[in-house]
Amino acid sequence: MILYNVTVNIHESVQDQWLQWMQQTRIPAILATGKFSSAKIVKVLIEEEMGGTTYSIQFTTDSKATLEKYYTEDAPRFRQESYQLFGEKMLAFRTELELISEHN
Repeated sequence: MILYNVTVNIHESVQDQWLQWMQQTRIPAILATGKFSSAKIVKVLIEEEMGGTTYSIQFTTDSKATLEKYYTEDAPRFRQESYQLFGEKMLAFRTELELISEHN
């Protein structure tokens, strides 16, 4: 299982708008691509020197190949839309993680 993690620092002036958009529009649209089985948003509990609030959005997919298809077929339009809506008030970076084991 692969986790596609997007870490976002969002400016306070648009934080509420961004969070609502993520929950109601962006995450459902990404899940609708059929390339991810689930998603979750977590808030990073460390204050950033640059300000803003940092979140981690984690999408679960079955394989690196499926993630590569997402990069090719879907990611460019999603990234463009984010930039158009939030521009310089949002800073994002992405990390790919492989789940080794899970314990409950």
